[in-house]
Amino acid sequence: MIEQTFEQLGLTPRESLLYQTLLKLGPSSIRDIAEHSGINRGTAYESLKQLQSKGVVSYFPKGKRRFFTAENPEILLSLAEDRRHRLDKTIETLKTTIIPNLHQQQPEYHHTNVRYYEGDDGIEWVLRDILNVVSQQDHKEYCVFSSKPIRPYLYRPFPNYTKQRVKLGINVKVIALGEGGEEAELSQRKWIKTEGSVDASYIAIYPPKCAIISLVSKNFPSAVVLESKDIASAQQIIFDTLWKML
Repeated sequence: MIEQTFEQLGLTPRESLLYQTLLKLGPSSIRDIAEHSGINRGTAYESLKQLQSKGVVSYFPKGKRRFFTAENPEILLSLAEDRRHRLDKTIETLKTTIIPNLHQQQPEYHHTNVRYYEGDDGIEWVLRDILNVVSQQDHKEYCVFSSKPIRPYLYRPFPNYTKQRVKLGINVKVIALGEGGEEAELSQRKWIKTEGSVDASYIAIYPPKCAIISLVSKNFPSAVVLESKDIASAQQIIFDTLWKML
């Protein structure tokens, strides 16, 4: 776990080893550092210079030699905070400048982007995509057609989906095909009564996308996600019209 943490801070495995070696040794010469770390002097020296540039290691002259010393481990928290600050700035730049500019480079014609997903991992991806897309919109709401047979498989890979949806302040309107379905916070539900059983199906409308989930076999779900403003708009009109009639 510590190696993964150091890697996220921008330190290589070798740099991590050298830093921890220095913490144990205290101020040390390059010869002692190389001996205790098992890294040859030339490689150790180059890595120590990298650590110094990152503020993790410092040195002082002692006679004709340099002695290196590890900074207090609290410096690692400063590194993490600095990386988080730079990442926040990158995210903001992506939102306000880069992504809008990239969208402008796309051709003007409309096309439908179709993606297929299978199994629990695929269904979880679709559910997370719904939350991600809707949470970024001003009007945080999406609409669903859902039948009872699909429900046991829908949230199996993402059991806390509803809690996440509510936490993000996302509303949902559900038209249930057949009986069943539980009331939930930030949720409105209406029913279409059917005679006999209905097939397992789930259609989520979250413009500019629509997701269709069904069962390929008895216990294996699959999904198709259509990204098209025109298709999503048409599906939204159908849903809204039917919603008012129920």
